[in-house]
Amino acid sequence: MPLIPEEPQIHESAQGPRATPAAGRTAPTPRPVPGPRPAAPPRPGRPGPVRPAPPAQRASREGAAAKSGPSGPAAPAASATPQIQLIPASAQGALDAAEEAVDLLLESGRAPGDVLVITTGEPHPWAVHELSFGEASYWAQHDARDDVFYADAAAVSRAASRPVVVVAVNGGTDGVAARALPLAHSRAGALLIVCGDPQQINSVLGTRV
Repeated sequence: MPLIPEEPQIHESAQGPRATPAAGRTAPTPRPVPGPRPAAPPRPGRPGPVRPAPPAQRASREGAAAKSGPSGPAAPAASATPQIQLIPASAQGALDAAEEAVDLLLESGRAPGDVLVITTGEPHPWAVHELSFGEASYWAQHDARDDVFYADAAAVSRAASRPVVVVAVNGGTDGVAARALPLAHSRAGALLIVCGDPQQINSVLGTRV
């Protein structure tokens, strides 16, 4: 009996565990796939919050105007002196010049509620139209500060201060202009624009513009 039964004792156990790590490596590969998908939804969401932004800017500007509004007489002292800009125009063209000034203000980014327009002669057509519905609704729009407000020189004392005041010297007596311009100057928080005859305006304001 020369046969030795010890040869079949060779064990190839090294092949078994090699297959298991290969399967473990493939598991984490599908995880990064859903990663970039949630990044896409914020893009359509961005236009949403951008729309409320202009109202926020307007509210900040109106808030600055509201601070000077209730202070009333103290407003001129708080704001040193508003800048004065003169636009030479005849009495017939003063209102058109004022309208162009308002358009430029709005195009430059001014909120409509920041602007007050005063006429010394014939009232602005918008004011005539709104007053046809009664003074209550007319002045309610003034208090709302949602849009440009047009007022006659006789009503300047009732108007609250706004960052920009535009005066159209489109007629009326010198006494009307002499009373309206200083009041308009006191109502202007940052800028006073006067459209009319330079000599008349300088003599009323007592300064060269």
